[in-house]
Parts: sequence; C-alpha cells; structure tokens
Amino acid sequence: MSVSPGPAASATSAPASAGPAPTQAELLDFVRRTAADTELIDSLPLDPEGRTWLRLDGPGGSEAWLIGWPPGTGTGWHDHADSVGAFLTATGELREYSLAARLPTDGWKTLELTEGVDRERRLAAGQGRAFGRHHVHEVLNESSDRHAISLHAYYPPLPRIRRYTRAGQVLRLEQVELPKDWQ
Repeated sequence: MSVSPGPAASATSAPASAGPAPTQAELLDFVRRTAADTELIDSLPLDPEGRTWLRLDGPGGSEAWLIGWPPGTGTGWHDHADSVGAFLTATGELREYSLAARLPTDGWKTLELTEGVDRERRLAAGQGRAFGRHHVHEVLNESSDRHAISLHAYYPPLPRIRRYTRAGQVLRLEQVELPKDWQ
C-alpha cells in the first residue's frame, strides 16, 4: 500500500482495477485490517487545530484515507456521490449522524426532510460501517480533549463530494467539490 501525505498532497489517481469492483463488505474488511497496522496509525501527523490525512491505495482500485480528527472537529453534512464506502475508527471515538433516505442525486438545492430519517451512531475504536451510494452524513469527533483517527475507503475513487447545510428538517446543497479540491 502506498501513502501520500495531506493536506498538501498533490492529486493522485488510484490504480486501475485488475478485477471486479470491491464490495462494501470488502471495503469494510480493508479498513478493519488497515486499522490494525499500529505503525501506520502512529505515522499520521496530528495537528491540534485541523484534520490531517494520508491517502492510501485501497483494494481493487479503490482509494482510502487515514484521517486524524482533533477534538471538536467534523466534516459537516456531505455525501460521496456515486461511490460506495466504509470507515472505521482506529483510535478515539467518532459520531456519525446520517439520513436514512435516498435523496435525489441532482437538480435540487433545498429539500425538506420527513420525520424519522435521522440516524445516529457512536463509533468507538474498532467500530465501523459500510454505506452505499449517495449516503448523506456528517462525522464528528465530539471529544473535548482527545484526537480520533479513522480509516475510510471508497469505490470508485471519489468523483465528487456534495456539501450541505442543515437547519431543522431543511437540507440545502451548498457546494460540490471535485478531487482537486481535497487531494
């Protein structure tokens, strides 16, 4: 597995897949096995103020990220477009808030969410989850004094990330990011 440092990493493309696309279960297995590599986990430089990351090559042409989360940081509401994925907390604890609803993929700016679509998961070290395409969520390190580190894998490599704001039951599309914006 190759590693490139972030956040100043240059854009890299994942290697071409030699076989079938990895499944959500295979991505979850990959992040679980990778999180057990304590040397890799310990190699991530941690910043007290902002998230840090290393890009990894995942299975079957997927991309993966090792991410450090300072206390009180999070992603904001977002999705991973057409990619399936998995993530696992390697150290610390993360909280995921997600929507149990399939949203339209394009052509909207504001949606009113129905009652009962909110989900919440606490992911302590060693816990993770897989998710399908267009999964809308936010991930947070709610600790006031401890970093968290997590592993994430996506297939196909992220074509874009859509960022949202949320006020009550209203979800609003704010920005679409392309790989050049985060690599």
